[in-house]
Amino acid sequence: MGGSAMRESEQGALFENAALPDESLGYRGPTACQAVGITYRQLDYWARTGLVAPSLRDASGSGTQRLYSFKDVLVLKVVKRLLDTGVSLQNIRVAVDHLRNRGVEDLAGVTLFSDGTTVYECTSPEEIVDLLQGGQGVFGIAVGGTMREMTGQLAQFPGERVDGASVVTTHRDELAVRRSARNVG
Repeated sequence: MGGSAMRESEQGALFENAALPDESLGYRGPTACQAVGITYRQLDYWARTGLVAPSLRDASGSGTQRLYSFKDVLVLKVVKRLLDTGVSLQNIRVAVDHLRNRGVEDLAGVTLFSDGTTVYECTSPEEIVDLLQGGQGVFGIAVGGTMREMTGQLAQFPGERVDGASVVTTHRDELAVRRSARNVG
């Protein structure tokens, strides 16, 4: 796995309409489940087995809630998509290990391909062409596209600061801002 680094101008184009969420903002388990489309049982199992553990706050006894970062939720969505295509959890674990070592911005330039068994990480058009010419790639997941999708999806849900002091709503779309302004005046 590997590839060339994404140029800053290419990366900026991926997020021209959507800023990355605040790194100190997290999402509780039920919110992550809804945003990703998984059950709480799956989320709990993946956290307990270390597949995708919450990086902001883990459950520590009765009554505490896990808090997942934007990157965690993004990786959960990638795991879900890989599972939906028939890739085994064992092979998904290998892919997740590689994703975990990257920053959120770096993930925007990654495309994952799989032949249903192995997961391949491509970070340049040349790597994608080489993989497809080898006859191995069957489907792909553009992590940048998934990132944009999850940014929009999570905007509909409440977030929570790492310190747990307050629950805040994430950014609102332009229509919501206009409605709010109209109702005030």
